Amino acid sequence: MTSLSLASNGANGRLSTWQGAGAAESDLRSDTMTKPTMSMLEAIAQTTLLDDVFNEDPVTNELQDYVAQRTKHEAALLVMSGTMGNQVAIRTHLVQPPYSVLCDHRSHIFCYEAGGVSTWTGATMQPVIPENGIHLTLEDIQKHAVVGTNIHYCPTKLISLENTLDGLVMPLSEARRITEWAHSQGIKVHLDGARLWEAVVSGAGSLSDYASVFDSVSLCFSKGLGAPIGSIIVGSQEFIERARWFRKSIGGGVRQAGVISAAAKVAVEETFGPDQDGKGGKLHETHLKAKKVAELWTSRGGKLLHPVHTNMVWLDLNASGVGPNDLTDIGKEKGLQLLGNRVVVHYQVSNETINRLEEVFDIAIKGQYQRSDDHSKAYGSR
Repeated sequence: MTSLSLASNGANGRLSTWQGAGAAESDLRSDTMTKPTMSMLEAIAQTTLLDDVFNEDPVTNELQDYVAQRTKHEAALLVMSGTMGNQVAIRTHLVQPPYSVLCDHRSHIFCYEAGGVSTWTGATMQPVIPENGIHLTLEDIQKHAVVGTNIHYCPTKLISLENTLDGLVMPLSEARRITEWAHSQGIKVHLDGARLWEAVVSGAGSLSDYASVFDSVSLCFSKGLGAPIGSIIVGSQEFIERARWFRKSIGGGVRQAGVISAAAKVAVEETFGPDQDGKGGKLHETHLKAKKVAELWTSRGGKLLHPVHTNMVWLDLNASGVGPNDLTDIGKEKGLQLLGNRVVVHYQVSNETINRLEEVFDIAIKGQYQRSDDHSKAYGSR
């Protein structure tokens, strides 16, 4: 039996869980819910199994060279997650205290990475609220960055941007303005580009145009792209060599890394696509579906918190007269996985799921969902 037929039929003749989208097709909680594909499993079955800690695994080395080339950086380093990628990159940049890191107040490194920056570097965090409500601008940065030699303040040594952030795109022109100014002040700039693929597919700029602007970039293979595990950081050769040391120090060295790298390469080539703008991949349709979701909501009188730039739709439930848990609860009864006011469309979300989501919106907006004190659910009129 070949590896592919074994994967297709399962070891005991059962249908492999790698076949089809399964539960992912009706899961709108996050684009981390994407399910690895049969082509990824086949790549894993055919991968090399040498030691990446010794830099000896051909498939992993090939992936790193491939991503470095596509992003116009000198080198790349496989890491286990987006959090690890950001933390290793930030630790690598911060070499001489005192130092502080400036970032958006909503950013993952500040809100959702378990205090990693402070834990691993001892750096002061400078969260900034963008005045336009969408993305940081150079003016926001200049207002809050600490430059100069005043001993009363902790100097800004790193700016960490995020694109996309909450599904919103930072324009390429603004990224360039910020990095050019930062470099003139001797400040490094890192990009949390876990979802940079989405910004590129939206038409904001090519992958290499965006990534080459920054001193380092982290990119995620599992968010949206569907790989089972893995992220990567890119930068200069010197930066990556030092980052490899920090990756090892926090337990990120992997022996037979080919099983991760093989699926990651398939995810980039098949889901994002072979071209620099991602138009040959599978993400563009998710943006169209996200816009349809927004239209289904607003056409019923619902309000949005943010414009829809990519694959995320943020619903203003309070302004729409909908309870915070209503969509989640109604969605369960319609066979959908929803979480609060964020609807995330990924490439495995089916048209049937969008149709059922429309039914959820109808019930919620029309006030046909009754909440009782004991949280029992019943349908009725308001």
